[in-house]
Amino acid sequence: MTPTSPTSTAASDLWHHYGASASPDRPALTRLHWDWYQRTGPGEELLGDVVDRDVAELGAGSARQAAYVARTMGPARVIALDSSEAQHARSTAMHGDVPRLELVHTDAATYLSDRPSTLDVAYSLFGAVDFCDPHVLLPAVAAALRPGGRLVFSTLGHYKNGTPPATECQPADVPARLADGTASTMQRWVLDTPVWEKLLDGYGFELLSCDVIRDQGPEGATPMTTTVFRAKSSRP
Repeated sequence: MTPTSPTSTAASDLWHHYGASASPDRPALTRLHWDWYQRTGPGEELLGDVVDRDVAELGAGSARQAAYVARTMGPARVIALDSSEAQHARSTAMHGDVPRLELVHTDAATYLSDRPSTLDVAYSLFGAVDFCDPHVLLPAVAAALRPGGRLVFSTLGHYKNGTPPATECQPADVPARLADGTASTMQRWVLDTPVWEKLLDGYGFELLSCDVIRDQGPEGATPMTTTVFRAKSSRP
């Protein structure tokens, strides 16, 4: 998933190459996965009942998951937010005709801050929650959710090289490439569970559940741990 960090020009789009080989003819999803390797653990039931509800995916990338939710779960609408120009173009090419799906090229925090109490569910699969400053994004999500609205997100349980997650709210620089192929970095927040719990509580959320999914991965892959949080707005 791609984040929705501050809008950049096409030349500096750090997600230009991510998913570039994906084909518009790629089969549609038949299940929602939250884990790193997209093959185990809980599914769309974590979102709860979204029938006739307003839903947003934060950092939707090519919008495969958002398209699945729009097609199969009966929401009023699914707003797929992504700040990457390249990813927005891919999502439009692949899923632009899916009913109830709105594909928006934008910064998530800004979009949500400008639309208070308009959402019932917000979710992120290794998306904006991983790549945006939680002190900016979480209050924006809290503002956009109606009272009792839900936030569901999956995030890395440790760094990809196996290093334990940060015990303070601080990001790490991870490798990325500019559109012209030049090596660069972007910030990713890989935080320990108590850090996320404190952040959620501090920005007006009640934690509902925290699922840990461990997967040894396909042969030759790195074992990965995913943490999935479900919280609801505690605003009256």
